[in-house]
Amino acid sequence: MQSLSIGLLCDTPFAGRNLALTVRAFQSTSLGILRGTQARMSEHNEGTGRSESSSVKSNPNVDKLKQIMDSDPTDGWEKCWEQGLTPWDLGKPTPIILHLHQTGSLPKGRALVPGCGSGHDVVAIACPERFVVGLDISDSAIKKAKELSSLLPNANYFTFQKVDFFTWRPTEEFDLIFDYTFFCAIEPDLRSAWARRIQDILKPDGELITLMFPIDDHVGGPPYKVSIIDYEEVLHPMGFKAISIMDNELAIGPRKGREKLGRWKRSQPINNIKGRF
Repeated sequence: MQSLSIGLLCDTPFAGRNLALTVRAFQSTSLGILRGTQARMSEHNEGTGRSESSSVKSNPNVDKLKQIMDSDPTDGWEKCWEQGLTPWDLGKPTPIILHLHQTGSLPKGRALVPGCGSGHDVVAIACPERFVVGLDISDSAIKKAKELSSLLPNANYFTFQKVDFFTWRPTEEFDLIFDYTFFCAIEPDLRSAWARRIQDILKPDGELITLMFPIDDHVGGPPYKVSIIDYEEVLHPMGFKAISIMDNELAIGPRKGREKLGRWKRSQPINNIKGRF
C-alpha cells in the first residue's frame, strides 16, 4: 500500500517540491495506525489470557509448577501445595458449579470431586440432599481443605480423602462427578484410564460434569491443553454422550473464552458397554 500511494503522489504537480515531506507524513501516519492496532491487539490478548499465537500467556507460577512436575512427577503436587504454587486454585467456589447448585440444576445423591484441592467446590455443593466426597493426592491439600471447612454448618454433608483417584475403590457409586482442572492436570496418556474410572464409579444413570479448560493451543503442561474432541475420544468408548456443551459464561476473567461446560450421561446400559472390554 505504501509504494502505490507514493507512486500516485509523484504524479501530482507539486511532487518535486513536496515529495519528501509528504512521504515522511505518510510513513508517520502509517506507523501510528500500526502501533495503535498492535496496542489494541495487546489489550485484547491480555483480557482473554491469549498471546498472538493463542498460546497460554506466560505465568511465572505456572512455569514454576511445570518445572516442579518435570523434576518430580511422583511428589510434585505435594511440593506445589507445600510451596503455595497453586495457580489453578481460585480461593473460592467455581462460579458455574455454585450457580448450578443454587438453581437446583445438579443431581442429588452422592457426588465426587476428584483433584479437589482446598475443597471450595466440595463445600459449595454439599447439602442435606447431596453428600460430596473430595479427593486429592496431596496430603497438604487435604489438610488445608479440612482446616478451611471443619466448622462450617454443612460439615456433615462432605468429606475429604487423601487418595489416588486411579487406584481408589469406593464402596458406593456416585450420582454426580464434577471434574475441573483435573483432566488437564493428568498426563494425556492417562486420559483413557480417567474415563474408565469414571465409568466404574458413576451410577448407570449418573451424570459427569466437565469444565473443560484450558481450550487453546499451548504446548506442554500441566495444565495440558484440552478440546471437546479430547473428551469425546475417551468418553465415547465408555458409552458417554454429551447432553450439552456450552461456553462457560461465568468463567473468571483470564479464563473467559477458554472454558466450556460439558454435561455427559451414558447412552446405553453399562452391561452392554462393559461386555466389549
